[in-house]
Amino acid sequence: MRISLLCIGKTDDREIISLINYFLPRLPKHWNFEIVEIADVKNAKNLSPDLLKKEEAKLFLNHIDKNDLVLLLDEKGKQYTSREFSQKIDSWMNLSVKKINILIGGAYGFSDEIYARSSEKMSLSKMTFTHQMIRLFIVEQLYRADQILQGKPYHND
Repeated sequence: MRISLLCIGKTDDREIISLINYFLPRLPKHWNFEIVEIADVKNAKNLSPDLLKKEEAKLFLNHIDKNDLVLLLDEKGKQYTSREFSQKIDSWMNLSVKKINILIGGAYGFSDEIYARSSEKMSLSKMTFTHQMIRLFIVEQLYRADQILQGKPYHND
């Protein structure tokens, strides 16, 4: 299985990068995890939010194959406990899902094309966080999910 975190733009906060890098080597090798930072849309300031989302959708879709599972991190998505999220990953592994793409949208979210292509929407919180912080949170939750699945003591209920 392969898990890709697809993000619009780069993370330039050194502290967040350092924390992400703390968890990356701890993720299971068989997940073949990667973070794909997609370059920002050129002239984004001159585009309406809807047009910007459509341009970002084109960039996302360049990284998604037709059989990939697409999980959107979206404020309107379902919220899971860490244990429920780990079970979700376990079920995808048991279904032999080859690739999971976890998408973090741009400042205005996702276009209708991306919503139509998605397999599921998940919300990490009812609160709003920076896109850079979300990268850290999802990487940590993936690590936590692996620890739960292995029965290790990292997670406490």
